[in-house]
Amino acid sequence: MKKLSLAAAALFMSINVSAADYVIDTQGGHASINFKIPHLGYSMLLGRFNDFSGNFSYDESNVSATKIEVLVNTTSLDSNHAERDKHLKGGDFIEVSKFGDAKFVSTSVVEKSGGKLEVTGDLTLHGVSKAITIDAVKIGEGDDPWGGYRAGFSGTTVLRLGDFNIPERLGPASTEVVMDLHIEGIRK
Repeated sequence: MKKLSLAAAALFMSINVSAADYVIDTQGGHASINFKIPHLGYSMLLGRFNDFSGNFSYDESNVSATKIEVLVNTTSLDSNHAERDKHLKGGDFIEVSKFGDAKFVSTSVVEKSGGKLEVTGDLTLHGVSKAITIDAVKIGEGDDPWGGYRAGFSGTTVLRLGDFNIPERLGPASTEVVMDLHIEGIRK
């Protein structure tokens, strides 16, 4: 019985050895949260959030145990046009004075064929929490030149503005925003 307990403990420890916690590398600029939305149906408005933080745990041998948490400072919205940014941050859209943060917390990660991942979680944006799904792919992982270890992923999701009580003021072709996410984490 004692040998069985020791064997079970050794197996448990070996399983957990490959699990790792990562901090998203925003300091080195190796992560970005970007968006695009049609403007009146005539062009695409592109932008990003410059200030965010987060972490994730990842184990390639047990992808379903992956946990992700990201906090976005919505006041950092940047569409490369100061007047437009002021408008988008104001009461007509995301109201950063009332809703200065958005938060994503994963609830499940499912490994799909071809290295694809389906990341589901709760997004709180504009005071509304809603489950969303991100179609993601692992880019790679390994040692970096500075003695650390990194893992990187990319993903996309589409958010309906109305689902988060954000007014749809850019015309009927502009009811959804495409989020383009690139995350590189440094193992803690």
